[in-house]
Amino acid sequence: MKNELTVIEPMKGYGPLIFGQTINDVVGLLGEAEEIDEIDEDDMMNTVILHYWDLGISVFFEGIEKSVVSCIETDNMDSLLFGKKVFEIDKNQLIALMKENGFNEYELEMEEGENRLSFEEGLIDFFYAGEELIAVSWGVLINENGEIEDF
Repeated sequence: MKNELTVIEPMKGYGPLIFGQTINDVVGLLGEAEEIDEIDEDDMMNTVILHYWDLGISVFFEGIEKSVVSCIETDNMDSLLFGKKVFEIDKNQLIALMKENGFNEYELEMEEGENRLSFEEGLIDFFYAGEELIAVSWGVLINENGEIEDF
């Protein structure tokens, strides 16, 4: 399974992990998570996060009626984005790669200890410590029924 979890597909998923799958679907693919977090900040939407540290991924679930995959985050160094090993290219190469694939608008934010390069039209964020890419997070919008919403 680890070899299959390398292809980042904005708005779709990560290899066999597809946005909109249920927790049972993901556990069926990846097995039991090494750690589970629940975020209950919003009265309307709960978030459950399954962490698979050995695989280098965290899978986020949202929805009230049905909880489904809404976001995936990885620090897997073998991850591919549009055929390139995303952790091996620099920020300028990444921006060019995203533009080549139709994601033209981006924003760079400086936060405490890290920088975030965001492409809102693809709901994808790249997190940097200095010039080193440390994580990629991408997802879709989920409504309370657990359905993917158009963006």
